[in-house]
Amino acid sequence: MLNNAAGVSNALVIFLAALVIVDFVLRRTTFGRQVFAVGGGIEAARRAGINVPMIRITVFAIAGGFAAVGGMFFAGQTASATLNAGGGNTLMLAIAAAVIGGTSLFGGRGTVWSALLGMLVIQSIQTGLDLLNMNTSIQYMITGGVLLGAVVIDSISRKSQKAAGRG
Repeated sequence: MLNNAAGVSNALVIFLAALVIVDFVLRRTTFGRQVFAVGGGIEAARRAGINVPMIRITVFAIAGGFAAVGGMFFAGQTASATLNAGGGNTLMLAIAAAVIGGTSLFGGRGTVWSALLGMLVIQSIQTGLDLLNMNTSIQYMITGGVLLGAVVIDSISRKSQKAAGRG
């Protein structure tokens, strides 16, 4: 009961609050528009007067801060902190979740809510594979195949948008 507020985990409440705040910042502030501009094209952003190195450093610092908070939650959940914690395919799952949600690997596209949807899809795949007692190496291959498919679809959609003059 110490970690629950009316039956809801405090980690879930903090996670949803962070999602809402990040979504607001990305969609409604100048900083968010500058982040998408830098992601869409560094040279175009520089010519528009955006301080590209400062935006990149700030985004990496924010990402590092979120990684630190996530690490603290993970250590609190497992009641331990080791060098190997979070190893395995954690990075591949994070990238796959964002790409499946619609975030472009080539930059300039994506929303917070689509990344959340991608995370739910990837977690559903992982849970299903765990329930089927699949070998870890097979789980890696299936997740990698899903990621490869998402990257190919993203690349093809990006090329078709460029051909149509929208990209």
